[in-house]
Amino acid sequence: MKNTLKSDKPEAPKAETETGQKPKAKESAVRPKKERKQRQLPAWMSDPRTRKITGIVLTFLALFVFFASLSFLFTGHHDLRLMVSGSAEEEATAREAYRNMLGFLGAHTGYLLVHQGFGLGALLVPFLMFLYGIKVWLKKALLPLGKSTRLSLLGMLYIPLLIAFLFHDGNREEGYQLTCNDNLVGYCGKYMLDLAAYNLGGFGTFMVLLLAGGITAVFNFNAFFERLDLGGKLAALFARKPKPEVKPAVSSAGGENEKTPVADPTDEPTAANRLKNTPLVASLDDDNGAADDVLNEIIGLEPFASPTLHFEGEPEDDDESVPFDLDPEPVEEVKNTPMAAPDASTVDDGDLEIEALTEEEALSEDEIDDRVQEFGLYDPTLELSRYELPNIDLLEAHGSGAVEINKEELEVNKNRIVETLNNYNIEISKIKATVGPTVTLYEIIPAPGVRISKIKNLEDDIALSLAALGIRIIAPIPGKGTIGIEVPNSNPNVVAMRSLIASDKFQNNDMELPIAIGRTIANETFTFDLAKMPHLLMAGATGQGKSVGLNAILVSLLYKKHPSQLKFVLVDPKKVELTLFNKIERHFLAVLPGEEEAIITDTSKVVTTLNSLCVEMDDRYELLKVAHCRNIKEYNKKFVQRRLNPENGHRYLPYIVLVVDEFADLIMTAGKEVETPIARLAQLARAIGIHLIIATQRPSVNIITGTIKANFPARIAFRVTSKIDSRTILDAGGADQLIGRGDMLFSTGNDLIRIQCGFVDTPEVENITEFIGSQQGYPLAYQLPEFRNESDGDFGTFDDADRDELFEEAARMIVMHQQGSTSLLQRKLKLGYNRAGRLIDQLEAAGIIGPFEGSKARKVLIPDEVSLEQFLQGRQ
Repeated sequence: MKNTLKSDKPEAPKAETETGQKPKAKESAVRPKKERKQRQLPAWMSDPRTRKITGIVLTFLALFVFFASLSFLFTGHHDLRLMVSGSAEEEATAREAYRNMLGFLGAHTGYLLVHQGFGLGALLVPFLMFLYGIKVWLKKALLPLGKSTRLSLLGMLYIPLLIAFLFHDGNREEGYQLTCNDNLVGYCGKYMLDLAAYNLGGFGTFMVLLLAGGITAVFNFNAFFERLDLGGKLAALFARKPKPEVKPAVSSAGGENEKTPVADPTDEPTAANRLKNTPLVASLDDDNGAADDVLNEIIGLEPFASPTLHFEGEPEDDDESVPFDLDPEPVEEVKNTPMAAPDASTVDDGDLEIEALTEEEALSEDEIDDRVQEFGLYDPTLELSRYELPNIDLLEAHGSGAVEINKEELEVNKNRIVETLNNYNIEISKIKATVGPTVTLYEIIPAPGVRISKIKNLEDDIALSLAALGIRIIAPIPGKGTIGIEVPNSNPNVVAMRSLIASDKFQNNDMELPIAIGRTIANETFTFDLAKMPHLLMAGATGQGKSVGLNAILVSLLYKKHPSQLKFVLVDPKKVELTLFNKIERHFLAVLPGEEEAIITDTSKVVTTLNSLCVEMDDRYELLKVAHCRNIKEYNKKFVQRRLNPENGHRYLPYIVLVVDEFADLIMTAGKEVETPIARLAQLARAIGIHLIIATQRPSVNIITGTIKANFPARIAFRVTSKIDSRTILDAGGADQLIGRGDMLFSTGNDLIRIQCGFVDTPEVENITEFIGSQQGYPLAYQLPEFRNESDGDFGTFDDADRDELFEEAARMIVMHQQGSTSLLQRKLKLGYNRAGRLIDQLEAAGIIGPFEGSKARKVLIPDEVSLEQFLQGRQ
C-alpha cells in the first residue's frame, strides 16, 4: 500500500482516448495499489468472499477481546484465584465459577492482556483489531489507520505508567504499592514505574510523562493547535491596552438599545476581554451576536460572513447574523448553494434551471499528511524496484587517462610562437601553457600598446611556423586578460567514457538529466544538464565523431536514470547508428502504439511520431494546468507527495528525450511536415520534460533554419569543412579549425568551450544495452499517444461481409463503457493494436462511435445497450 493514494470509491471507467494517452505499460505505474497487491496473493485470497469473511472474523474477535478485557477489570481478582488453583480437578470444577462475562476463555484472555500486560491500556488492542476488521470487511476506514495505530501503541505504554504514577503510595524504599486496582495497571505499568522511579525518581518520572504527552500531542494534533492559536491569544492578552471609552450602542431602529461596552476603534481588545464584557445569557428576542463572535475567535473558528455592511467606528447590527454553530461545514454549503429562485409570479414561461458548479474535491493538509504517513511517498521506481544501474566495468579504459606532457614539444612551440610574433614587431610580456588531452592552450599577455587585431590576423602565419593543423586564436579569452592560441598535440590522448562516468562531477551532482560529454583543455570533466539547455543541436562533417557524441550522451543518461524517470524516442534514418538500443525497448524507449520496431527509421512514421509527441505535450500541459504547476519538476514533486489523485487522471511524468541522428535527410524528404512539429516542441516542450537532441552532418541554412536555431541555444560543433558552416551552427567561426576525431566546440550562447568528446566504442554500448535488457522490464515500451492525420482516408467504406467476427462484442463493450477507445478493446478483448484499430474504424463506419478528435475521446453515438441491440438487429 505504498504507491497510490488510498480511495474507497469504486473505480469508475476513465475517459480514455483512442490515442492511448494512458498506455498499458504506464497504467501499471498508477494503478491502485490494492489491485497490484491482489495479483501477488494466492487465488483464494483474491476472492471477495474470503476478504469479507476475514474482516467479519477479525471484527468478532475484536468485540470478544474487548468484553473479555473489560470484564476482567472488575472480576479479575476473583478469577485470578481460580486460575492458580491446585489440581486439575479443582480447575475443572472452578471453570463453572468464573465471573468473567465470557467465561473461562474470556478470563484467560483478560489475564494475558490486562493482568500480565497493559492494564487499562489493553482495551486499545481490540480497538485496533476493530478498525482493521472494518477496513478489511467494508473497505472503509473509520479512522486514519496509520495515526490510530501509532497513538494506540503509545497509549498501551503511556496509560498504565500514568495510572501507576498517580496511584502509588510513594514509599520508594520498600517498593511502591498501588492504591488502586492492580488490573488497571498490569504488569507492564508496575514494571515501568519501578524502572523509571529507580533511574529518574518521582519528579523525573513526572517530567518524562509530561514531555512524552506533549510531544505526542504536538506531533499528532499540530493542525488543531495551529488553528487554536493559543500563543497569539496569550500574547494579545498580555499586550492589553488601557480601558477603552464606553459609548452607547444605537439600534438599527434609531433608538437606544441596551448599553453595551463598545471599544474605541483604535483599540484591539482580546477575545477573552470581549467575552468578559459581553453578556452570554440573553433573551430569545435579543439578537446580539457579540458573544458568538467572541466564542468563535477563542476556539479558532472563522465567523460566518454577514451580508450587512458595517462602517468603522459604528456598532455592528446583528439583525441578520447567522446563529452560532460549532460546526463550520455550513460555510462550504453557503458557498456552493445556488442563488435562490425568484417568485413564481415573476418567472417567464420558460423555466430557468440554475446548476451550482462544484470544485474538484481537494484533500486537506491533514489528510495528505495522514496518507503520506500511512503509505509513504509515491515511489515511481517501485514497479522495477530490482533494477540495477549499469556497472562501470562495462566500459573500457582507453589509454592511460593521464595527460602526457612533452616538455620539448612545449618549449619548441613556445619559441616558434614568440619568434613569429617578433617578426611582426609584437612583443609579449608573459606566456603560459595549459596541456589538454588533444590540444595545448598557450596564453600570452601582449606588451602595452599592442593591438589585439594584429595578433588575430596572424592565425595562418602561426600555423605555418608551427606546421600544425587547426590553430585557433581566442582574442581575448573571456574572463581573462590574455590571448589564447590553441595548438594540437602531436600525440593526442583518448578520453575514455569510463573516466567521465567515474568522475566526481558526474557522480555527485543534483542535475535532472546529467550528461558527461568530454574533457576541457584544462583536463576537467565537462558535465551539463540537458533539462536546463533545454535542447541540443549537433553538427559536424562525416567521420568527425558526431555518432560517438550521441552515444556518449545516451550512455551518460543510462548511467544515472531509472527507467521510470526517462524515456527515449530514437529517430535513425540511416537505420544502423542506433540499432543497438533496441535491446532496452521495454525499459527506456517510447514508441507509437502497435509499432513493432522501437527505433524509427521510416520518414512517414517520423512525422507521426513527432505529431504524437505534440499531443503528449498538450496532454501534459493540461495536467500541469489542473495541478497548478509551472514545470514537470513541481508536478512530479506534488505527485510523489500524494497531492495529486491518480483517479483524476494524474500520473508520474517521465522525461522524454527525442534524438534525431540525421536531421538533413528528414528535411529533404518531409520538409515542413517535420519542421513544424520540431519547432512546436522546441518552443513549448521544455517545461513538461520533453527535450530534443538533433544532429546533422550538413549545417546549411536551409536545414538549420532560423526557427530551429532560435530555440536551440545549446549547440555542439564538430569539425566542419567551411567557415560558413561554422557560422551557421555556432554563429561564430572556429569549427573549421578543429582537428576532428571528437574535437568539438560547445556553445551555450555566451562563449565557446573546446572539449575533447568522450570515446565509447560500439562493443561498450552493446554491453550496456545487454545488461539493461537482461533485467526485468515493463510489459511494453512506453506508449505515446496515437496520432492520426485528418487526411488518412475515409473509414465509411467497410462492407458488412468484411466485418470482424468480434464486431458486435466490441460494439457492446464500447457502449457499455461509453468509451470509444482502441486501448479499451485491447484490454477487454485481449487483442493486438492492429485488430483493435480495425474494429474502431468499423464501429465508426457503422455510426456507433464518432470520428477521431485528436487528444479527446471518441464520442459514443448510441446511449445504451438496448438501443445498440435494436441498431444491430436493424442492420441484419
